[in-house]
Amino acid sequence: MNTREQQLAAFDRLLTIMDELRSQCPWDKKQTIQSLRHLTIEETYELGDAILENDLDEVKKELGDLLLHIVFYSKIGSESNDFDIADVANSISEKLINRHPHIYGDVKVDNAEDVKQNWEQIKLKEGKKSVLEGVPKSLPAMVKANRIQDKVAGVGFDWEKPEQVWEKVQEELSELNEEIKKGNTDKIESEFGDVLFSMINYSRFINVNPENALERTNKKFISRFQFLEAEAKKLDKSLHDMSLAEMDVFWDEAKKIYK
Repeated sequence: MNTREQQLAAFDRLLTIMDELRSQCPWDKKQTIQSLRHLTIEETYELGDAILENDLDEVKKELGDLLLHIVFYSKIGSESNDFDIADVANSISEKLINRHPHIYGDVKVDNAEDVKQNWEQIKLKEGKKSVLEGVPKSLPAMVKANRIQDKVAGVGFDWEKPEQVWEKVQEELSELNEEIKKGNTDKIESEFGDVLFSMINYSRFINVNPENALERTNKKFISRFQFLEAEAKKLDKSLHDMSLAEMDVFWDEAKKIYK
């Protein structure tokens, strides 16, 4: 691995390249904080894909892309004298020191859960009116639900046992079923949302990340369905022309391959 000196030299090299691109490249000169936003989101999702695939070489590359964006934003900020990369680094350093009094102060903790609870309490002392202020509005709904539940749990608003949460899931399923019988579309949607929210909440108690779990299932389904398509093609058949029974034969084979 690289030494601290080599790491600092590599970062300085990136800063120098960013300076050169911003002054010489027509595309880079044109960019603003607003124009980079959607690209940053895309890069973040690409990093997420690499992590799910456990492709560490790709994780390294995607981290580089995100680091470039951080440097890019900081360069733009420096041009308007609002902030630069040093301000960004110092800001997060100060935040980490303030929010880890068990390392940089005299607070005692017994486990990671204590650290999480202290973290939320400290943020409220920093001036936040609600523990939910830190949940980005533009997060995908499932990720947002998970973050909401994680944050309120950090200040003690939580179930005591997994069994209680599972009972809540069953209760929400029953309510959904009742609304389906009545046929009220608006209430069905509302109850369906409650079911999802309660399932996401339950995932915390069984140590499952719901976003990762669903994406894992997505990938598994895609692999199985593409196997089905490939097998049908070998028979020179269209899926539209195959019966469900015929497709089930290949689907069962796919399940054995893509578990």
